[in-house]
Amino acid sequence: MAGNPKLKIKAATAQELCAQFQLSAAAKPHLEDGIAPLDFFDALVANEIYPDAVQFMARALPKREAVWWACLCAREAPPAENAPPLAAAIDAAESWVRRPSEETRRRAQKAAEAIEASHPARWAAMGAFWSGGSIAPPELAEVKPADDMTAKAVAGAVSMSAALDAKSVQPRYRRFLAYGRDIANGGTGRPAAAAAG
Repeated sequence: MAGNPKLKIKAATAQELCAQFQLSAAAKPHLEDGIAPLDFFDALVANEIYPDAVQFMARALPKREAVWWACLCAREAPPAENAPPLAAAIDAAESWVRRPSEETRRRAQKAAEAIEASHPARWAAMGAFWSGGSIAPPELAEVKPADDMTAKAVAGAVSMSAALDAKSVQPRYRRFLAYGRDIANGGTGRPAAAAAG
């Protein structure tokens, strides 16, 4: 894995990333000393420890790639009554991914705030907004977001996207985690096998 020049994960070991969140009891035995990030991620997926795998990948990916992952999953959330604002929030987050700027970041914030309920689309857009800059209104003194806020929003978006369809939570988790792994390897997030599944 170290030989993959497209690899997006910069941490050398899984331990570096696991220090940023609370691992479940089921996940801890798989955190071998010095284990590579993708090896640990694969162990979590193989053992169906999906929530930890989502939390891990949300922190392993750089913020732009993490938000892209959230957007892919949010687009597959079941349709809702409030569809136009949801689509607008995902579009705004994707605009920030393609062209990160203060303008696109603030547009993602506005789109997220137009969604009143908790929804993957809202969290994908908030992940973009919390990526950097100030989270205070532009006219006020700068307030930096905590560094893990994007990861928390992304993990929420991905997990919620899987859980919203109660009949297929497990297969949806597996598909969405395959998207995340593909992005980590420098892909688009749509590996052929996952897209067909």
